[in-house]
Amino acid sequence: MTRRRDLRGLLLDLDGTLLDTAPDMAHALNRLRVAEGLEELPFERIRPLVSHGAPRLIRFAFDDPEPARYDDLRLRFLDLYRAAIAVHTRVFDGFEDVLTAIEEAGMRWGIVTNKPGWLTMPLLEQLGLAARSGCVVSGDTLAERKPHPLPLLHAARLLGLEPRECVYLGDAERDVQAARNAGMIPLVAGFGYLNDGEDPTAWQPDAVIGRPDELLDWLGLRA
Repeated sequence: MTRRRDLRGLLLDLDGTLLDTAPDMAHALNRLRVAEGLEELPFERIRPLVSHGAPRLIRFAFDDPEPARYDDLRLRFLDLYRAAIAVHTRVFDGFEDVLTAIEEAGMRWGIVTNKPGWLTMPLLEQLGLAARSGCVVSGDTLAERKPHPLPLLHAARLLGLEPRECVYLGDAERDVQAARNAGMIPLVAGFGYLNDGEDPTAWQPDAVIGRPDELLDWLGLRA
């Protein structure tokens, strides 16, 4: 396959795309439930919601609590998660080889996530990815978050690239929307945190990537 030489940058969502963060987030959520006198939830019920962050997890785990209780639970959940943020979290299987191939091909890569910076940076640092990534745009870096295109446009500028030279891989509909609105090529991580019955092709990405290594085929970088 011929390399797509018009593409010079790869931008990645974090949770459910580059990193499998669900085990540590589920552990923190269940610790909070136990502290509240509730039973732990099965991991399989938590995993599909992780990409939607703390708000969705708290509303799911605590039956859509009223605002004051929600705020308290959210802050306690985030504190529990930050204290054990990279115990079981890993790069998805095969993605390390993808990053190496991207770098060897002379492409630049970076991260655009809605995760707040005070969680994103410690996580990337513990996994040895903070210095390696060409840019990191977190959910609180700018005034807007995905699905607004501004974070992706900002990331492209940080990489010194035009939006049309970038592809964005994520695992949620907002990722496709943000990429389209930024003038980038949207791809979906089919291995990410999708709900049962969720059809990512309905979001109209350019492709759904079933495994991380399939990204190399799409880019034409397979050795």
